[in-house]
Amino acid sequence: MHRRNMSFQNQLALFFYCSLSFTLSGQVDNKANKYLGVHKEYLDADCPVADDSIKHFVYFARDREGIKDPLFIEQERFSGAQIMYPWSILEPEKESYDFSAIAEDYNYLKSHGKMLFIQLQDITFDHGFKGIPEYLATDVYDGGAIVQTTDSGKPDGWAAKRWNPKVQERFALLIMELGKAFDGKVEGINLQETALAIDQTIDPSFTPEAYVRGIKANMLALKMGFPQSTTLQYANFMPGEWLPWEDRDYLRSIYGYGEQIGVGLGAPDLMFERQAQLNHALGPMHDGDFTVPLSIAVQDGNYIGKTGADRDYHEEEDHGRPGRDNLVPQLHAFAKEFLRVSYIFWGHQAPYFNEDLVTCLGDR
Repeated sequence: MHRRNMSFQNQLALFFYCSLSFTLSGQVDNKANKYLGVHKEYLDADCPVADDSIKHFVYFARDREGIKDPLFIEQERFSGAQIMYPWSILEPEKESYDFSAIAEDYNYLKSHGKMLFIQLQDITFDHGFKGIPEYLATDVYDGGAIVQTTDSGKPDGWAAKRWNPKVQERFALLIMELGKAFDGKVEGINLQETALAIDQTIDPSFTPEAYVRGIKANMLALKMGFPQSTTLQYANFMPGEWLPWEDRDYLRSIYGYGEQIGVGLGAPDLMFERQAQLNHALGPMHDGDFTVPLSIAVQDGNYIGKTGADRDYHEEEDHGRPGRDNLVPQLHAFAKEFLRVSYIFWGHQAPYFNEDLVTCLGDR
């Protein structure tokens, strides 16, 4: 399941900003480089990864059968599984909820001494799959969702209209019902990333400010519905700003709000060499003095320093380069020391899961 990375247009903008940052003396005064190269402090990290207070979960996306993998079940260092459940399967009809898939996975994991971490899906990266209930696709909810697009404008998935108050209300009610069934039982629940790739001109109801309010409304509903289990909001990029050059306090306010109401924070894609990720999700995590739990996800491609949005990365063709460097120790060290996370969600991506991660974590 691919995630958003910075767009090609933003990469170009960043390049020109960097070019203009040279001073007359020839020295670079570029605040965007604040954390660039900090990952080199962890180059000496190696296997096995020592036990610590971090809870290691394996991210299976929607591959629920993957939790039966013996390498996952038998590895004591894995606290449990993070599984993504689309809104559409949890509420197939308005006010008619079906949590049987979650209950089945919860019971299976519990029988093997593992915990479940729910990822609630309201955006997709597959144009053929909306992920929201059909009843939202009406005028009452302004269609319920909007198309996500690639840099070239091609359809690339769907995003629930998080800025629409009526959509927010239905999402909050879903969360409340989930909380009644699973709060205090599951390890936690997280909302998907804040990054959004839409053409704002085709939806006059969208504004960056309304989007911020919508994200915060969902976070508050999450905390109210799950006062006992861990709650997390993935916050990486926000439409309408680009850090550090265009800081309108959208992303930073999300981090501040999470700390205020007790919702943990995190992001997909542990990309410690990427300027965009360092200046957005990773920077605020490092800079903040948080009491809420922090998290990071190592998703498909991250095991070799890539992400699903990279043009030079094709997951279906990549089967692991022989003799590659094992980045797991460095990823772990960066997450532990620089980000100070409580949770790491490791992608269940072959061959990196079994060849790099499992062998590196070892047993307690």
